[in-house]
Amino acid sequence: MSQIKTIALVFISIIFINCESDNDKFPINKRYWDTQDYEKVTRTLRFGTKSDEKLPTFDDPETRLIVEKYTDSQNYSIVLNDKELGIKHKNRVGEEFFLRWQDMTYVYTARDRKDNFIYEKEMLAVHQFGLGLQLKYFKLGNDEIINNSDSPNDAKHTINSNINSLISNYKSYLDYINDEQSFSEAGIKIFSNGIVKYYTMLIKQYPKGNYNSTKSKMETLKKKAKSEVIKNSLDKIIKLIDEKQVKVE
Repeated sequence: MSQIKTIALVFISIIFINCESDNDKFPINKRYWDTQDYEKVTRTLRFGTKSDEKLPTFDDPETRLIVEKYTDSQNYSIVLNDKELGIKHKNRVGEEFFLRWQDMTYVYTARDRKDNFIYEKEMLAVHQFGLGLQLKYFKLGNDEIINNSDSPNDAKHTINSNINSLISNYKSYLDYINDEQSFSEAGIKIFSNGIVKYYTMLIKQYPKGNYNSTKSKMETLKKKAKSEVIKNSLDKIIKLIDEKQVKVE
């Protein structure tokens, strides 16, 4: 009997150690993840996962919390929206999150033998995480430039350059249309909703921005796209761009 108890205790200890290890890799009990958490989790997902091991997904009840936490915009918003924190500090944090996000974009890009995205939901969620982050990060950067300038006119050129960079960065999301055949219908819907949601936010924040190249790209991709869902999302943003240009003029 004593031998059985010993084996049981050893088995329980192993389970406990493994649980601690998993929680250490993915601190899902932590209210908000900071950039160090993201660096560690992304490193684990990219390099600490076996080739035959499935990554955390929204559809897996056992790992859903991990990917939900990984793509939760509240992790950066809690800092970047904090009015009690200094703008320089928030800018540093924003830059760190931006760098971590660039690493995140490599995690869920795997395809199957038919070239379909294996983790389409997660891949799109990661990209949309970055779209929302950039809206806040670039605004903070421009706000700091204004604060450090003798007058708003002195900073105008740099600010406009930053806005143009942001608008250009957003166009990378549209490149998924070139891989339309690699998405399921559900993936196409998620992707298309992201076009409408994040481009609407972008244009609302910068209504005077130069969207000529964006509109041109959308019109070109619309001709290439086969999905009516994608075409409709592009039409909505093209219409919004036209309406903003009329108001500005």
